[in-house]
Amino acid sequence: MQNNVLILDFGSQYTQLIARRVRELNIYCEIYPYHKIPEDLSGFKAVILSGSPFSVRAEDAPHPDLSQIRGKLPILAVCYGAQYFAHFHGGKVEPSDTREYGRANLTVIKDAEPLFENIKENSQVWMSHSDSIIRLPENGVRLASTSDVLNAAYRIEGEQTFAIQFHPEVYHSTDGKQLLENFLIKIAGTKATWTPGKFVDLTVSELKEKVGDDKVVLGLSGGVDSTVAAVLLHKAIGKNLYCIFVNNGLLRKNEFESVLDQYKDMGLNVKGVDASARFLDALKGLSDPEEKRKAIGNTFIEVFDDEAHEIKDVVYLAQGTIYPDVIESVSVNGPSVTIKSHHNVGGLPDFMKLKIVEPLRMLFKDEVRRVGKELGIDKELLGRHPFPGPGLAIRILGDITEEKVRILQEVDHIFIQGLRDWMLYDKVWQAGAILLPIQSVGVMGDERTYEQVVALRAVESTDGMTADWVNLPYEFLQKTSNTIINRVKGVNRVVYDISSKPPATIEWE
Repeated sequence: MQNNVLILDFGSQYTQLIARRVRELNIYCEIYPYHKIPEDLSGFKAVILSGSPFSVRAEDAPHPDLSQIRGKLPILAVCYGAQYFAHFHGGKVEPSDTREYGRANLTVIKDAEPLFENIKENSQVWMSHSDSIIRLPENGVRLASTSDVLNAAYRIEGEQTFAIQFHPEVYHSTDGKQLLENFLIKIAGTKATWTPGKFVDLTVSELKEKVGDDKVVLGLSGGVDSTVAAVLLHKAIGKNLYCIFVNNGLLRKNEFESVLDQYKDMGLNVKGVDASARFLDALKGLSDPEEKRKAIGNTFIEVFDDEAHEIKDVVYLAQGTIYPDVIESVSVNGPSVTIKSHHNVGGLPDFMKLKIVEPLRMLFKDEVRRVGKELGIDKELLGRHPFPGPGLAIRILGDITEEKVRILQEVDHIFIQGLRDWMLYDKVWQAGAILLPIQSVGVMGDERTYEQVVALRAVESTDGMTADWVNLPYEFLQKTSNTIINRVKGVNRVVYDISSKPPATIEWE
């Protein structure tokens, strides 16, 4: 492919959003850390430099050698990238009097500049920096300003290097997508060829070549990711795919049976394995979220190792790993901060002699759904809310017991079924209930109670990287709370989580 975009990650929390916006333009991109630039750049048409938590003035500031890129490929330098060119190439960067963070408006835009084509003055942009560019680099030409930032955008004369002090990738920059389109398509000449159909064709071809006639075992979860991965693999290798759906005892109410029923008509070879006692035993006494995740991950591996031995000559373990899993576990191939580990990321122990195949590893959740639609997967299945791999274990804060699982399954069932009954399910990206490690005083009848508290969580999002809480109707919340307290023995208080991501995460653990 000759139309790839290279994104160099300097550790910004927004680097992955740059990739998402580029993908929305049907342009394929790859993220590399700033200190591991690919030696072969022949497949790239353009380069984007991300922002960074570093200051260019710091002694340990990232300072990569861009000599193989600059002047040879079009560059868009975002935030830190813009300060990088100024600081290290004849300009000047100094601390701002006040930290410039949040919404701003472009008060001046230079006429007839392709980067700002179809972008008008007063366009809203998102700032996030504590330094300002006081003097442009050598041959720098100012392109835009805001009321507080004189050098909000510039280009370097004699080369296709453009720099902006704001973040076009976040939704708050209202014309950010237009600016990226201007740079990638009109300036760099990149073609919009990255479509779900193209991905399916390429991936099926690559899977056939990689896997050949070898057998593959796949852990199905009933969710969108593993299902799309299964159908892709089935399209590539047919009967050589063996799917295993494990009941870890931490699924939603009746989910084991209902998911197995869902798969019956999809032509997949699926075996159901009830290992709930094994998982609950492995979790006994564990309260730390990371310890719980690792225990579940290790038990999954043990179960799969046992089941894989039942399949003669199996070579590969397939996983429905997607990009956000990788981002939050291994800092997206770069220096970004690790937030939490994922049960399906990080490889296998030596004793399990299986190679890994992850056909969705570089896709965001919304891209997975579009690929699923391309594959003809049922709309209802594709519309299922994401559900964490560790299941209810990370929605039960503290240690795990059978009784706690029972309580949360009942609460979750009432909440999710209520969303369906009120025609709210498809308006929510993800919803679930959390069992809190506290008890509160209540009154039922004439008796004083001291029972569990549950939190309800419903968010809207595109890919899980950012999320806003959903403003559910008061009437719905009132009815749901009453139903939970009346029907679920052991619960006497219900609260609703109104935190957005960031700063919170979607799950509580």
